[in-house]
Amino acid sequence: MRAVRASAEGSRDRPAPGDPEQAGPVQDVPAQGGFVRGGPVAGGLAQGVSGRGTPARGGPAPADGPLPGRGAPSRGGAASRTVRPRAGAWAELLRVPALFTVPGDALAGAAAAGARPGPRTLLAIGSSLCMYEAGMALNDWADRAEDAVERPHRPLPSGRIRPAAALAAAGALTGAGLALAAGAGRPALAVAAPLAATVWAYDLALKHTPAGPVAMAAARGLDLLLGAAATGGGTRAALPSAALLGTHTLAVTAVSRRETTGGSALAPLAALATTGALTGLVTRRRTRLPAGRRAAAAPGLPGPGPAGRPPATSGALATALGAAYAATAARPYLHAALNPSPPLTQRAVGGGIRATIPLQAALAARSGAAATALLVAALAPAGRMFARRAGMRKVSIT
Repeated sequence: MRAVRASAEGSRDRPAPGDPEQAGPVQDVPAQGGFVRGGPVAGGLAQGVSGRGTPARGGPAPADGPLPGRGAPSRGGAASRTVRPRAGAWAELLRVPALFTVPGDALAGAAAAGARPGPRTLLAIGSSLCMYEAGMALNDWADRAEDAVERPHRPLPSGRIRPAAALAAAGALTGAGLALAAGAGRPALAVAAPLAATVWAYDLALKHTPAGPVAMAAARGLDLLLGAAATGGGTRAALPSAALLGTHTLAVTAVSRRETTGGSALAPLAALATTGALTGLVTRRRTRLPAGRRAAAAPGLPGPGPAGRPPATSGALATALGAAYAATAARPYLHAALNPSPPLTQRAVGGGIRATIPLQAALAARSGAAATALLVAALAPAGRMFARRAGMRKVSIT
């Protein structure tokens, strides 16, 4: 959640976390990469209702409009014109396409814990989504004065959403996230509580400090552990996966801090090196304990192969997904390192956000859960399709 709240959605540290289309440069930069934060959506999602077909004040009615005595306009026409822009403003505030980077946290956590996803995993995913969106709303509320100068098109400074409503939404979503985690059991709630605290601390205090990227990374790692705690009851086995995902989030968030100003090749170079190291780690076949030594050997899970390793199929899948992760993130990082201009830096952040999903899938495959890995991987094209249909261009996680 938010990280991440992927945590996810310029150069100011705002994450989560997206998603993810490269149709244009990000105009609103976050602080997801981490998980929960408001990776912004560049461009407006709701452009308002076109005035096409509406007569000028005092002018004649259009030829195809209702004529006197020919019946009143259909009820709800004006209401729909009001509801659509308002719904679009909330979708823009909450960076809806970035939500596709969130479910993979809990699913990768369940796989790392060696447990098959079940109803409690769904509760963990619901909790993660609520926490991520809480971070998105809180991010814009905390940055409303800055956005009024730098991003006046955003929902709060443009007046499409009241600041009090955004703050209330952040509080309600946080409460809902904690309630869903409690429904998944005490271990899940024990992880969700510090996750919520990290989200609020990031947006209200840490975002513009050196601790900002670390907080984003912690949020995304905690989100993965939430899935492990909800599904398997413990988090110890999932700590390595949480560390790998958090490291990726840290790198993306560090790049995002210079999104609007550019001028720094160090962060993209560090992110590029991090991507290479993570690719090597996630494609390395993970040793698993034999059946009966831990809950990972529960019925229905893929059994370990020779020497306690996952099946060869999962290893090959992890290698393929690791390559997809590297291909998604490395190229834009390299371009930003060679030319650290704001547009290329923004593209690098977008590539890092999109790479979150194949990384989550690779982590699941590395744990021997091939079916879960494929399910997570399918979220990437689904997110791109949704972003295109919603008219949203690019989402940043931070």
